[in-house]
Amino acid sequence: MRSDNHVLIVEDEEKIAQILVDFFALEGFDSHVLHSGERVIDEVKKRQPTAVILDRMLPGVDGLTLCKQIRQFSQVPILMLTARVDEIDRLIGLEAGADDYVCKPFSAREVVARIQTILRRTARAPDTEEYTNVLVFKHIELDIAKFRCSCNGSPVELTPVEFRLLKTIMTNPGVVYSREQLMASGYQDGRVVSNRTIDSHMKNLRHKLTADHLECPIQAVYGVGYKIV
Repeated sequence: MRSDNHVLIVEDEEKIAQILVDFFALEGFDSHVLHSGERVIDEVKKRQPTAVILDRMLPGVDGLTLCKQIRQFSQVPILMLTARVDEIDRLIGLEAGADDYVCKPFSAREVVARIQTILRRTARAPDTEEYTNVLVFKHIELDIAKFRCSCNGSPVELTPVEFRLLKTIMTNPGVVYSREQLMASGYQDGRVVSNRTIDSHMKNLRHKLTADHLECPIQAVYGVGYKIV
C-alpha cells in the first residue's frame, strides 16, 4: 500500500543515508533506507514510495540496473546519486529512466528540493492541461490522465521526461519544436540541460516507438529540433 511522503533511500554509505533521512524528515517525509541493491525491487513494490533516491554504485545490483527494472512496472520519481561527474554518465542515468541526477559531494537540502520539484510537477491535475486526455497519432496513443503510452496496441514504458516530450510534439503534429522548447517542456522546473541530453531522450523515444515494420513518426530537423509527422 502506498504511503504519502515516503522516500526509499538506497545508499551504501550509512552517513550519507542518515543525513538524507534527517533532511527529508524536516520536510515531513518518512524514509526507509537500504544499503545494497538486492531488496530494492521488492521494497518498491511493497511500499510504493513517493520517490526513490538511488545511488549509482551499489553492492549487489548497481543503480542503473535497478532503475531500468523499476521502470518496467513503476513511474515513481527516481533521483540518482553518483560520484561520477562526466556528462555521458548523467546521460546514461537519464536513459535508464532517472528523473534527475545529482553528483557527489552534494547538498542534502538540494536533493530534497529536487525531489519536491519533481513531485510538484507530477502532481499537476490532468484537467488543468490545455489538451485532450488521450492523444493519438498513427500507431501511437498517449493517455495523459493515466500516464500510459502504447505503440501499435502494445504498452510502452516511458520515463516522465520522455512522456512530457512526446506529449508536447503529439499535441501539434507537424510543428517543429526546438531543443530549447523541448527542454522547457521536459524539465518544467526551469533546469537547463545540454542539447545532447535532449537528443538522447528523443533517440530513446524513437527506439521505443518503432513497432514491427512501422517506423517511428518522430523526425529530427537538422539544426532546429524535432517534429512528429
